[in-house]
Amino acid sequence: MAEEQKRTRRANGESAIYFGKDERWHARVPMGYKDDGTPYRRHLTRPTRKELVDEVRKLEKQRDEGSAQQPGKPWAVEKWLLHWVENIAKPAVSENTYDGYEVAVRVHLVPGIGKHRLDRLEPEHLESLYRRMQKNGSKPATAHQAHRTARTALGEAARRGHAAKNAAALAKPPRMEEAEDEVDPYSLEEVQSLLIEVNKRRNSARWMLALALGLRQGETLGLRWSDVDLDNEYLKLRRNRLRPRYKHGCPEASPCGRAAAGYCPDKEQVRRETKNTKSRAGRRAVPLPGPLVAMLRAHAEAQARERKTAGDLWTESDYVFTKRLGGPLSPNTDYHDWKRLLEDAGVRDGRLHDARHTAATVLMLLGVPARVIDQIMGWEPGTSARMRARYLHVPDVMLKDVARKIADAIWGTPGPAVDKNQDNED
Repeated sequence: MAEEQKRTRRANGESAIYFGKDERWHARVPMGYKDDGTPYRRHLTRPTRKELVDEVRKLEKQRDEGSAQQPGKPWAVEKWLLHWVENIAKPAVSENTYDGYEVAVRVHLVPGIGKHRLDRLEPEHLESLYRRMQKNGSKPATAHQAHRTARTALGEAARRGHAAKNAAALAKPPRMEEAEDEVDPYSLEEVQSLLIEVNKRRNSARWMLALALGLRQGETLGLRWSDVDLDNEYLKLRRNRLRPRYKHGCPEASPCGRAAAGYCPDKEQVRRETKNTKSRAGRRAVPLPGPLVAMLRAHAEAQARERKTAGDLWTESDYVFTKRLGGPLSPNTDYHDWKRLLEDAGVRDGRLHDARHTAATVLMLLGVPARVIDQIMGWEPGTSARMRARYLHVPDVMLKDVARKIADAIWGTPGPAVDKNQDNED
């Protein structure tokens, strides 16, 4: 190839120089200025001019967007992860998703792989981290959360050209084993025992929404009276209650001395109370059984009495379930109320989310069509089959009934018992 040189001007006045040499195409691309004010360029080599032009355009785009790295100063994994979680992930994901990312980055990924160069990170570095995490007592699920976070963060780095590959996409996370203690939903007898105890308590309808209709905790605590139509006996689910987060409100000159901001007398909430449901299936109408309508009517009357008694101390809101002086219920308080309810009702301990498993199983026992179950539970059409397999539990009594039907079909209905020791002679 004869030596050839061509200068191409860009709109911003900077130019890339292309030239052919030694049967390959080369380019020198102006990339801006170093920290000391001196200009610098990148040298690229490709087998054909077209490939070279395409690569130059990608590099110029990174330069113009400010995402290109200076020569000799590649991203460290720690620097990239902290930049990604605060500046890229935080504005784009929900609060709960960000919390999971932030913990994985701060607690596991930065201490474990943060000192590596981003462009030299290998899958083996991550696999070694996962093994160390488990050796130090972390559960496989925790290592999986770190792996998913790394895969998302490093994928963004590769997409922006900061790394040639996504090392986490190539790494093998630890094997997840099914828990031996599968969820055992509450029986109808246990639900009835809970109902007896629920009727003695404040906010009684709150628990029956979980046990009878399978509402999630965030959906129930985020429910407003404007979402409830008692005349037509249904409610609309549109939002979730978020777990509160606080910062200290006390002055630096005289701090309160509380380590946790939630216990500061002058604490300030830094997270919104609710968020809209993240999926279309989550925004749904749910029918109310007659007894639950009656419970909600009684609850509205009790709340009106509490508002009148509290007077100026009442915190006005439209929430269906509130604290004694108004205002939304805390998810943490709600969780401890559930545990006390189980103990007082003499029912075995379980997660609050087990009430949702119970409701789904009851719907199945009642013969409710799968499509209707999906709507009541808020499951997306594409994942509903998987969610039904996870949530619908077949009770022992149903399994025994199936076993009896199989026996009748194959072996036939047993006749009268015959005494093998009887004398058969006439």
